[in-house]
Parts: sequence; structure tokens; C-alpha cells
Amino acid sequence: MEMEMTLPDEVPVMTLPGTALFPQALMPLHIFEPRYRHMLRDVLASDRLFAVAGLNSDQISEAGGMEPPHRVAAVGIIRACQKNDNGTSNLLLQGLCRVEVLSIARDEPYRRIRIRALASQAGATDLENQALRRELARLIKLKSRLAAGGSDEMAAFLKTVDDPEAFVDLAAFSLCEDASLKQELLETLDVHRRLELFGHRLRFDIGQLKLRHRLQGRLPDGRISDN
Repeated sequence: MEMEMTLPDEVPVMTLPGTALFPQALMPLHIFEPRYRHMLRDVLASDRLFAVAGLNSDQISEAGGMEPPHRVAAVGIIRACQKNDNGTSNLLLQGLCRVEVLSIARDEPYRRIRIRALASQAGATDLENQALRRELARLIKLKSRLAAGGSDEMAAFLKTVDDPEAFVDLAAFSLCEDASLKQELLETLDVHRRLELFGHRLRFDIGQLKLRHRLQGRLPDGRISDN
């Protein structure tokens, strides 16, 4: 389960399109915008914490270009940071906790948000969640085998993650290519439901891959339309 910790009521935030940070996941970031350089200097001089929120594209027109964040984001801690000669920085942010974005505290010189920590609920017995975790591990391995360039290393690593919540969060962060589903998984506090949602998507993807293989036959990738 997500670690218990005391978070500040207000943190800096990066609002990024198509992005969702999950607890325990490691996110590499390249910091180059002046506002985020300023933010990084302040964060490194204090608690090394800031949030990453997905950009809510559905509300962009209503917000008047103010980069509206999704309601649920994640706070992370900087584990490593390297400053480059040109003033940019490369850092590694590790997710710590889901948070609800209560309001935007300010936008200058960089955005800060007021937050509330969110806790997950198991949603089912440990035996049921463990069974779903094992099924997801099987589906991930199968999808990796069917997909060209699939991540066998990630599938192997995930098999070593026993906790169902950590498993689905790391799998969603690393393997889910659908940004809207990724955000939905981040917002789903019921761990059992989170496992089910990701399982549904894996089965859909596997079905599509199997169909592609049947249609392709022995033709190379570039000539599948000839079949």
C-alpha cells in the first residue's frame, strides 16, 4: 500500500500534458523552462518535494490558457539531480503519494497548489488482490511476447513485486500507453478496481495483437495491408 507520510498543505507543481506520476515510480525529467528552473532551485533548498499533475485538456478552453490540472496528481521526491552547463537540469523524481488538488495557491514565479493526501483502499481481500496481481503478471508477459519490442525486463521485474497496489501502479506507469486510462488508474483509490481496470485493458491489447498476427500471416510488418 502507499506509504504513510505527512505532506505539506501546499507544494510546487509541474503541469504536464499526457503525464501521470504514480507512487513508487521513478520519473526522469528534463528541466529547462525558466519557471521550473526557479522551482527546482527552491525545492532543492527545502524538502525536495513537488507534485506532477496531468494537464486536463477538457478544461483548457474554460481555464483561459491557465493549464488546468487534473483533480488527482502525485507528489514526488527528488532522488537525484544533475545540473547541466547550459542551466538545464536532469532529475529523477520518485512518486510518494496520491494527492487531491484542492486549489491553485499561486502561479508566479511558478505554480503552487494546495493538496490533500489520498489513501487507497484494498477493495477486496488480500487473496483476491493477490490472484489479480498474478493474472496481470501473466497478461503482461503474454503481451510482451506478442508485441514487437515488448519489455521483457519490466515483466520480469514486476513479477518480483508482491504488493498488489505497488504492482499495478508500477505496471500502469511503465506499460500503459493510454494517457486517459493512466489518469483514471491514478484516480482510482480502490486497489481491486484498479487491478481490474488495467487487466481489462491488457486483455483488449492482447486481443488486438493476436488479430494483427492472424491478419499479417507471414508478411513483414510493412506489408500487412497486402494480406
